[in-house]
This record gives sequence, structure tokens and C-alpha cells, in this order.
Amino acid sequence: MTPPLLKRYLIALDRHKWAGIASFLVITGLSGVVAALQPPPEDTYVAQGILAYSTPPETFSATGAAIQQQAQAVTKESLLSGAVLEFASDQLAKQQIQASPRDLRQLARVNTNQGTEAPAGAAPPVLRVSVAFPDINEEIAKAVVEALMNGMVEQSRQFNTQQLDRILDNLNQLLPNVTQELREAERNLEEFVRVEGTALQAAQSGNLLGAITGSQQQQREIRLSLAGIDAQLRSLQSRLGLTPDEAYASSALSADPIIADLRSQIYQAEMQQEFLSKTLRPEHPSMVELQSQLDTFNQLLQARVSEVIGGGQAAPLSVSSAIRQASSLDPARQQLAGTLVNLQTEREMLQQQLTNLMRTEEQLRQEYSSIPNKQLEQQRLEQQVALKRTFYDQIQARLADVRLAQEETVGSLVVAQAPQSELQPATGPTSVVILLVGGFIGVFVSGGLVMLLGSLDSTFHTLEDVQSALRQQDVPILGLLPSLPWADDPDEVTMIEQAGSSYLEPYERLRGNVRRAGGGKALKLVLLTSTAIGEGKTTTAYNLSIASARAGKRTLLIEADLRSPSHAHALGLSPNPASGMEPLRYYGNLSECIRLSSIENLYIVPSAGSQRHAAAILESSEMRRLLEDARSRFDLVILDTPTLSRYNDALLLEPYTDGLALVTRPGFTEEGLLNETTQEFIESDDIKFLGAIINDTNLPIQESDFEDEDEDEDDTIEFGDRERMGVG
Repeated sequence: MTPPLLKRYLIALDRHKWAGIASFLVITGLSGVVAALQPPPEDTYVAQGILAYSTPPETFSATGAAIQQQAQAVTKESLLSGAVLEFASDQLAKQQIQASPRDLRQLARVNTNQGTEAPAGAAPPVLRVSVAFPDINEEIAKAVVEALMNGMVEQSRQFNTQQLDRILDNLNQLLPNVTQELREAERNLEEFVRVEGTALQAAQSGNLLGAITGSQQQQREIRLSLAGIDAQLRSLQSRLGLTPDEAYASSALSADPIIADLRSQIYQAEMQQEFLSKTLRPEHPSMVELQSQLDTFNQLLQARVSEVIGGGQAAPLSVSSAIRQASSLDPARQQLAGTLVNLQTEREMLQQQLTNLMRTEEQLRQEYSSIPNKQLEQQRLEQQVALKRTFYDQIQARLADVRLAQEETVGSLVVAQAPQSELQPATGPTSVVILLVGGFIGVFVSGGLVMLLGSLDSTFHTLEDVQSALRQQDVPILGLLPSLPWADDPDEVTMIEQAGSSYLEPYERLRGNVRRAGGGKALKLVLLTSTAIGEGKTTTAYNLSIASARAGKRTLLIEADLRSPSHAHALGLSPNPASGMEPLRYYGNLSECIRLSSIENLYIVPSAGSQRHAAAILESSEMRRLLEDARSRFDLVILDTPTLSRYNDALLLEPYTDGLALVTRPGFTEEGLLNETTQEFIESDDIKFLGAIINDTNLPIQESDFEDEDEDEDDTIEFGDRERMGVG
């Protein structure tokens, strides 16, 4: 089977063969003119010289040796750089030879032996550069090669110098930053040693650990002293029956003479009051006077107590009797009270010392626990200083090495072989070669032109193109219909009148697919239309009606194209002459317009002829009554309507039918029109779009034996098998 691409090309070649032939003749003619005007080629001289890599001389600089070694890593592009071409052009100009850098780049040939592998165990090959230049003048060719070689040698020397200058500049830019980083690292180490050096030295010498041990020993001694003092305090408190604070207050009160005098006066007053109370009432003036004296003495006593021991200790002794009892210590008890107070004071002092020692020990322990981190930090800072100093020393050493390398700089390439010339016989394309190349280009261009013109044609020319366009739009393909070989006149409808013809089978399959397109609903009124003229919708409508009638179905074909003449005469029916004059009356009289054809079960409503008001007739009540009556009387009604690209008659009748089918045909259906129409039908909620029918396909079909007994069994006519149809 012919591939689709080749089929498209053959169709395009058939349509645009004259454009392809014209382009082929034009290009072939131009190649013939070029072949005729081609001048005979001249003999040329090719001068060639060789440069080799120069082994570095004995140098004291490692950088210089490395730069020399890098010179072997050259490319053809770098050897023919702009600087080399300018240098060579200037040298040639001094010799009165005009050669621009552009001409030198185009004609000069440079080859190197880079990429060649040395034998196993052998040293790598030394770099060799071959420089060649062709010219009709032998001396000019040699001069150009010599100038190019001198330029390459000079570029090699300048390259080494520039590399060293670039390295020196980088080192000079890097040195201040490295110096600053070194100084910063040294300052950080110095600051750390200044702040933490004493602690680190104490930890290293053992003083810190000794201080912690000494603090612990002092704490133990103080705790022993506190234990002894606590024992003495408990003993004295049990003897005196006083706390240290009470002992302090009693000792102070007992030693005060004013308090002793007030106590004596109070005692005398109380004795006198007790003596007089036996004979006098409390209201007696003497009793009242004595009570007043007692109150005064008590107030004075209370005030004096506040002066002696302060307000904090006077509050517990606010009662006069308590004050007199507290201030009545004898000298021995006063001595014990003083000892108790002194012991309490000593205890508080020792307790404070113990607290201070414990706090100091905690600080020493914290400092001792931080010593490892400080030591690690010191080591880290020392390492940073060492690294920065090493980097600084390396840069200083590299600077000295690069400065020494500048004094030793030489080129890396030397002339290994002076330019030598060789005569090359003239060669060039012959006239026959030019003609053959021109013919090949002409065939290629003409073929491309044919394909280009074919691609610009928006018409589908193959079955595959139509199928692909419909599948991209998700449009169901209801059937593939055959090409009818006896169709002679394109203006006439080709009908399959012979019963049992193999060409009716595809239409029978189409009828089954249309019936299944309605799902569970039986479709009775089916409307056929197309997007352009010549797609075969009328032929499809007639042959589908014939296939339905042959199947025993009562079938009605309505020629709804009121802008074209009727084709019913092909089935023995002649149109009513009066139908064109009074079309509404014609369609209103059902018995007159519905007529039986020469094929059993097939009825036809011939067209009323070309009508100026076709749309009004299709929308009339007479046409609606005709459709309603046809729905009830016939098994299948097919409406043949005008093309959509010229009239919208199909859309006027579609609401009264059960669905619309679109007829397409390779060679007539246009891509843009088909895509636009199918997209509009798919997106519409009102139009019942059943699918598309592809007409006039060139796929093989087998003729039946009883149709033509004289034909061979293997004789085939174009139509497709069931798998190629993509339906049913």
C-alpha cells in the first residue's frame, strides 16, 4: 500500500507538475551557464613551514617552566588569532605584498600533531605546527608562510609574558588581603592571651587546683569552729535561759544606771502604794498621785530602754515587769550574757567567711571547667595564625619566583623548517560535474517546491488527511463510501440501481451505523449536508436511500435542496411542472409530492426546482406537515440539503430531524471549513450532530460473482475493507 506521505506528494505533483518542471529547467539552465562560463583553473604553489615546541632551557623559576610547558596546549584557532594575522599582514605590507587578515584566515592552513597517541612506554610527542598557504606566486606563498610563522613565534613569547604578568598582578592583588588576614589572626591571638593567659598559666602551673584545695581545707576548718561555737552557745543558752539577742538586751539594761535608778523609784512607789492601799481607797488623792508617779516612771523606763537597746529590742520588753526582770542580771550572769553575745557574733562572722569561701570555690571550679575550652580556643587561634603565616610565606615565595621568571621569559615555539613550496596541478569542477550538481539541485528544489505548494493547499487530498482531521475533533466516522467506477458526468448523480451490487454493502453498513448513532432511540429523519460543493452529498443520499429500500425498509428521500434542479429523473420520475410555480401548494398536497420510484420501497419528494425564497419554503407549515407525516409513514426519511458554505438551509431543517450527518470527500473538502463546521456542531447544545461520512474513497472492493460472471474472481475495484473504514 502507498504510504500517506508519498500519496500526498504524488497528488501535489499532479496538481503542480508544471511549477516543478519550470523550477527544474531554470536551475539546470543556470548550472549550464555556470559550466560554460567556468574559467580554466590556474596552477598554484603551496608553501609549507613547520614550527616545533622548544624545550624550556635550564631555569631557576618553577613558574617559568610551567608556563613553557603550557604552551603545548594550543589550538588552531589560537595559532591564527587576530594578533598573529595583524602581525603577518604588517610584515607583508613592508614587503609590498597586500594581504588582509581576513584573506590570511581564509586561505592559511594550520595543523598540529595534538591528539596523536605515543606508543606504549614512549614519551609523548613534541608539539609540531604545520603552516601552509597557497598562491599562484611561489615567492608570495613563502613570504606569507614566513610571516605567519614569525607571528606565531612572537605570539608565543607574548603569551608567556602576559601569563606571567597576569600571575604577578593576581599575587599583588592577593597579598594585601593575606597580610591583613594574618595581622587580624595575630591580634585575635594576642587579645585572647592577654585576657585568658593568667587563667591558663594558673591551670598549667597547678595554682588554680591548689586554690580550690586550699578553699576546701579552710571550709572544713571553719565548719569545725562553727561546731564548737554552736556547742558553747547551746550550753550558755541553757544556763541563762536566754537567746543571744535576749542576753544582749538584758546585759545592756542591767549595766545602765538610769534604768537601775528608775527601777528603785518604781519599787519604792509600789511599796508605798501597797502600804497605803490597806487604809486608803484607790480614789484617794495620795493613791492617785502614787499611780501617776508609777505611770511616769514606767514611761521613762520604756523610753530609756528604747535608747539603750533600740526599737527592735524594746518591743518585746514593753511591759514594765518584763523590763525590770530583764535588767536585773547580777554580775556573774552579766558576764555569761556577754560571753553568749560574743560567741554569737563570732559564729556569724565564721558563717559569712564560709559562704564567701564556698562562692569563691564555685567560681574557681567554673574557671577550672572552662580551661579545656580556652585551651582549644587558643590552639585554634594559633593554628589560624600558622595557616595565615604559611599562606603569606607561600605568596611571598611565589612573587619572588614569578619576578625571576619574568627575567627568564622566552618563546615556546621555534622554526623547525623554513617555508618550502610545492607546485600543485590545477584542479576544479568540470562542466559535467557542474551540470550533474545543477541537475541534482534542480530535482531537489523542484520537489521541495511541489511539496510547498501542496502544503499551502487547504484541501484534503487523501483519505488519511480527512480521517486525521475528524479524529482530532473527536467526530465519529459513520462510514467510508466507495468510488463508483461508472461515474462519468460529475454533474450527474451516480446511483447503484442494480440489486445485489457489492457497492451497496458500504451504504448498508452506513445505514446500520446511522441507526446505532441514535443510541437507544430509532432515528427516522436524517439530514445530509456538506461543507463545500462537489463532496457527493446528493449521491450519498440517493444510494443510502436505495440501500435502505433494498433492505426492505419503507424509505423516503426528500430533495430539500431548493436551489438546484431535481435528480429524480434518474429513477424514472419526472418533476411536476406546477411545483415550481406554486411550491407551497406542491408540498402541502402529500399525495402529489410523495412519489414512488422505479425501486421498490423507495419514495422520493422531487425538488420544486430553483426557488428564490427557498428559506421561506423550508420554514413553512406545509414543509413541517410533510416531515411530520413522513415520520409516521416511513421507516427512514433522508433529507438532501444544500452545502453549508453557501446556504444555511440545513440548519433551518435540522430542528425537525433526528440528527445531522456531514458528507466529506478527499480532493474537495477544505481543512479550515471542515474544522470550523465540526467545532461549531460539537460545541452547540441544539444541533444533534451524528458524525461524518467520507465519500469517494479509493480503497479496494471485491465484486460479487453473480454481478458480473465474466469477470475474474480476483478482479478488484477500489474500496476499503472493514478494518480500514474504522466503523461498525
